[in-house]
Amino acid sequence: MTIHSKNQDLPLTEFIAQWRAGDGAAFSSLIDATYLHLKEMAAGRLRGGDNQLVTLTSHALLNEAVLRVMSSPMDIKNRGHFFATMSLLMRSIIVDFARAKLADKRNGGQANVTFTESRDGEESLVFDILALDSSLDRLSKTDPRSSNVLHLTYFAGMNADDIAALLGVSKPTVERDLRFARAWLQHEMAGGP
Repeated sequence: MTIHSKNQDLPLTEFIAQWRAGDGAAFSSLIDATYLHLKEMAAGRLRGGDNQLVTLTSHALLNEAVLRVMSSPMDIKNRGHFFATMSLLMRSIIVDFARAKLADKRNGGQANVTFTESRDGEESLVFDILALDSSLDRLSKTDPRSSNVLHLTYFAGMNADDIAALLGVSKPTVERDLRFARAWLQHEMAGGP
């Protein structure tokens, strides 16, 4: 992917390298260049039954992820690593949001989050999100590569070719890992032994 800037065409990896070297403007350029894709990732995170927290918008989720990256710069190496990191941050924010909502219901106090209040009847969604997060954590301990493949496929929106390049494995390996991770997660979420 090449990005058009005022003076030249720069690949995202070069923006990342400049940012790692301390150039704050390069981070701004990186976010500007990837904003639409990141917003699609955020919307994908919030779409569907398990992540349908109606009070958390894709815009708010993306902004919170960008703030977290800005406040704790990470050692991001390239384009794929950047998108994977942003996706993991989005997952973390959703889980934090779900935990805060659950704590609010248990304690009867205000949740300490920056998002709007939720509608009643979302407690089961909160538990689903927390159960999914717990299952994904267990998968990452059982089979870290399969967990990464699942995460990069569903949450970062990467295709098998990009994942293979990022992880340094073949496309058939990515496809096998994804089949395993899907089956493992389905069994786990169904309450298997």
